[in-house]
Amino acid sequence: MAVIQIFVAALLLLAVPTVVGSLFGRNVDKGGRSLIFRWISGQILLWACFQFICVPMILMEVDFIYVVYVYGGMTAVILLAAGALLVKNKKASWAVARIEGFDRKRLREHIFWLIFWVLLAFQLIQAVRLVYSDGDDAFFVAISSITQDANTMYNKLPYTGSATQLDVRHGLAPFPIWIAYLAKLVGIHSASMAHVVLPVVLIPMTYGIFYLLGRVLLPEKSEKLPLFMIFTELLVLFGDYSLYTVENFMIARSRQGKAALGSIIIPMTIYLLLILLRQIQEGEKISFKYYVLLASAGMAGCLCSTMGAMLCCMLVGIVGLCAAAAYKRRNLLIPLALCCLPNVCYVALYFLLGRYYVE
Repeated sequence: MAVIQIFVAALLLLAVPTVVGSLFGRNVDKGGRSLIFRWISGQILLWACFQFICVPMILMEVDFIYVVYVYGGMTAVILLAAGALLVKNKKASWAVARIEGFDRKRLREHIFWLIFWVLLAFQLIQAVRLVYSDGDDAFFVAISSITQDANTMYNKLPYTGSATQLDVRHGLAPFPIWIAYLAKLVGIHSASMAHVVLPVVLIPMTYGIFYLLGRVLLPEKSEKLPLFMIFTELLVLFGDYSLYTVENFMIARSRQGKAALGSIIIPMTIYLLLILLRQIQEGEKISFKYYVLLASAGMAGCLCSTMGAMLCCMLVGIVGLCAAAAYKRRNLLIPLALCCLPNVCYVALYFLLGRYYVE
């Protein structure tokens, strides 16, 4: 039984996002052929779709099972579309990992990458072995558990289990509902999904984004890229000097939406904006799929936290204004503004429904 559950979890969190991410491919980035980019971009798109489906159902106070059916159906449709695209493009673009012979000239680079993987394995083992619950788990993990067991979303107070009215602040950022959705399909308890499974997936996803950032910041300097990744790991390992550091959220609280916002969504948005600046500088045509992925990152930020709606918009807006002024591309502001439109709608919805907020 446990083997089947691990297999289903791997399908939902690794295989499905990787196939979905092939929808973007080389249209977004020159490095878009890598499995890492496909995995992360696919998960970002799936998060955005979950936000798009789940929030209206929360506001309509429908049962959780309908979210499972509707979102599962949408995921299947997107998966079929991505699979059809892969079949259509029968090139070797899917076989992105090329096995090369051992090169003694790159011995130091191989050693550095080995050190990186050892440190990553150590962090994943410790994240599961030393897992602990903090104060926020009494709310977020309890919400996931209630959703899975009672088939209701934000209609019960997680501290006592009594009925309550909709909490707009948390209801518009249903990351715990996504955890309950995964737990429902995998067939395990939401607490196990949050404390055991998700750290093993979300922590490598964070390092995957920093790998993508390293390729942009250190082009054609392959030996320095593993050093950059090792230095990032050291910052994380020794960054737990406070409960409120990004490193603490990444390692010890990865199951919480605000941790995914700070560790995954914002770095991914920065990566996409760096790609935008590079494409403008090199005179490349910006693909429509790029804007879809950028908008998806903004919606995924809304899923993680209500703060994500404003932070992602501010980041895109500031970079967009600077790029329009520096490169004299004022027409760039229109598609970037459209990418921020879903976030603006969620912010407006938050203020319009503020009277229902429960402290």
